[in-house]
Amino acid sequence: MEQTGSLFSNEHAIRNKVPQVTLFFWLIKMMSTTVGETAADFLNFNLNWGLTNTTLVMSGLLLISLYVQVSAKKYVPALYWLAVVLISVVGTLISDNLADNLGVPLELSTVLFASALLVTFVVWYKSERTLSIHSITTRRREAFYWLTILFTFALGTSAGDLVAESLNLGYFVSALIFAAVIGAVALAHYRFKLNAVTAFWLAYILTRPLGASLGDYLSQPRSEGGLELGTTSTSVTFVVIICGLVVYLTKTKKDQFVL
Repeated sequence: MEQTGSLFSNEHAIRNKVPQVTLFFWLIKMMSTTVGETAADFLNFNLNWGLTNTTLVMSGLLLISLYVQVSAKKYVPALYWLAVVLISVVGTLISDNLADNLGVPLELSTVLFASALLVTFVVWYKSERTLSIHSITTRRREAFYWLTILFTFALGTSAGDLVAESLNLGYFVSALIFAAVIGAVALAHYRFKLNAVTAFWLAYILTRPLGASLGDYLSQPRSEGGLELGTTSTSVTFVVIICGLVVYLTKTKKDQFVL
């Protein structure tokens, strides 16, 4: 379907350019969150870019990626997941900038991002009367969708760091806690009929701190409660797995909506 006008015009329907929610979706999503945590640390510390330079470069790449994603006429796994990985990195950097450069406490940044996410949900629902990813069929809904994802990553980073560091629970215990909460959300949906849209967004938000805690557990020194695999090894391993799954999905189309 040909598009005219602004990228964010709501005058014309578009194809749904997000994937079906399958096991592959959650696997790639969680690994993307881990890469977001470890890649940000790799660029910031290992390559000595510094937090500000890393944020500027990755934000620029994210904007380019989102422009290409929004301009596309159909769902392309590589474009979609590239945007998710980059938004994961930028979400991490936004939270880190508030904490490290501006001295904002994790408790406050968690509340701020939670509030921003709630406002986005409210405005999105008031405007479109739905929050379902099955209905991302206009430019405006697509804009709401990606803004929501950005806030989920920023919120997840702050909340994950708050639990793991400020509460001194450690990365592994934090990962177990977030995994258990996600399990509770899944149980509430399948056993107690929790609304599918609500369950999806709760799980989506929670996979961010789960992935962040897992990334820190794998990469950080043993003295800090990690396995000391390093940010480079952890990032490369997960990026390779993500690429393999994206190639598989591109060929099989197992995550595409049936038109």
